[in-house]
Amino acid sequence: MAAQSLLSESVIGWSIFTVVLLVILAFCWIYIRKFQSRQDSEVVSTITAICALAIALITSALLPVDIFLVSYMKYPNGTYKQWAANNETRGQIEATVLYGYYTLYSIILFCVFLWIPFVYFYYEEKDDNNVNKCSQVKNALKYTVGFVLVCVALLLIGAFVPLEAPPGQNSTQWEKVQYLFEELGSRHGLSALSFSISSLTLIGMLAVITYTAYGMSVMPLNLIKGTRSVAYERLENTEDIDEVEHQIENLKSKCKDGRPLSSKDRRNLQELEGKLQVLQRRGRHLDIAESHCCSKVGSALRPVKIILGVFFILVALLFTISLFISNLDKALHSAGISYGFIIFGTNLTNPLNELLLALQPVFPLDYILITVITVYFVLTSMAGIRNMGIWFFWIRLYKIRPKRTRPQALLFLCMILLLIVLHTSYMIYSLAPQYVMYGSQKYLAQNQAPSTDPVLGNTTVSTTKICDADAPEDECTVTRTYLFLHKFWFFSTIYYFGNWAFIGAFLIGLVVSCCRGKKSVIEGEVEADDSDLSDDEYVHPYT
Repeated sequence: MAAQSLLSESVIGWSIFTVVLLVILAFCWIYIRKFQSRQDSEVVSTITAICALAIALITSALLPVDIFLVSYMKYPNGTYKQWAANNETRGQIEATVLYGYYTLYSIILFCVFLWIPFVYFYYEEKDDNNVNKCSQVKNALKYTVGFVLVCVALLLIGAFVPLEAPPGQNSTQWEKVQYLFEELGSRHGLSALSFSISSLTLIGMLAVITYTAYGMSVMPLNLIKGTRSVAYERLENTEDIDEVEHQIENLKSKCKDGRPLSSKDRRNLQELEGKLQVLQRRGRHLDIAESHCCSKVGSALRPVKIILGVFFILVALLFTISLFISNLDKALHSAGISYGFIIFGTNLTNPLNELLLALQPVFPLDYILITVITVYFVLTSMAGIRNMGIWFFWIRLYKIRPKRTRPQALLFLCMILLLIVLHTSYMIYSLAPQYVMYGSQKYLAQNQAPSTDPVLGNTTVSTTKICDADAPEDECTVTRTYLFLHKFWFFSTIYYFGNWAFIGAFLIGLVVSCCRGKKSVIEGEVEADDSDLSDDEYVHPYT
């Protein structure tokens, strides 16, 4: 009976996980194909981008399954269910989730340090005539070796830096080396993977602060404000064309008598001719936008966009408020900076934490909520990346635009999104530490209470409590997610201050987005540094 109950409840969790897996794969395929250049697309880069993004989303989807399994082991009164009463059975379930994380995180390391860099450098080395494939592969491998060395260094640091006190000074060198290997073997490489993933998540934190915080403000406000009138933009563009043509004619009139133009006039003429080409391309795009029925449908759906924009900005504010309360709770009640501001419960009322705890017993509502949060992160991050582009300090490397994104830019895009999604686990922990650690588990606490009969003395009374750090070790099961992602205190300290930076970046982005006017109906489609070939290969979504 217990075995059947265990099987049925495990099947429920993993069946929903499988459904979400299929949805994730479909979402990744549509998402990548939307931004992929139709003329410059490559099969390998497309498959790489789809797989990398899917792996990141699947890893995040494993989090609620982990929480569900540890929570479903117990009844609401704090006692273990019959099938989970055995420590060995609970250990098997925890091991299954642990091996799932091992597999997914190993694939993430493979993608970040080998697969994506190799594909990226392969296409960077590709020349116009596509002459020498062997040279491309050789050069790509040469550059990829550097990433592999970084990965090996991170694994070694995480594996051999002990978290416990090493042998004393009187120990021999062999005993010290033996201790390191015993540490590695006893933890089954947990620290090695945890350190490597935490290092990647640190980069993801920077991407979240840069792109996601800005995207959370710009995306809903763009929906609320809408776009400028196509007719007005065409009229404005026509006037600009007439003005530029008039300026060009004035400059050319200076050399009608055979006199050459000065160097200053030649520069001005070149700049005006380039500006005229951009305006003419804008005119073609505006003509297409105005003539298509999608612009009329967009006008009809204007109320829906406003409602969605208001909803998204409320979600962003809820997320920011919850993060602020959580950080304030850590500042007031955690053990401090030397312990990574780790907190094992909630002392201040956190709306998102309370919502997750309320939804968790009704599986899969919490699963759906976390999936929505993850997808929301991806969408807002993409909005931030699309508006800002991919930058390396002050140098813009790539633009991300529908149907016009190069293969290398797609790989960069998926690398950033992979790191951002990886950071969502830490963000969710920051928002709801108790939910991520224990789910909805409760335990029976034994308390001494005075008896009504003076002869009997004190009696033992059992009370049901929510699992926290004070609970007995065998009464509450910690999720594998917490063990994987919160093993090194110094990373937790950095993430704590990163959360404050995220809040500040969101508020700055909100002010900037509010001060900006409506965006153009062809926003991002035509820019001054676009080549004619880039414009010719563009297939407008309206056509």
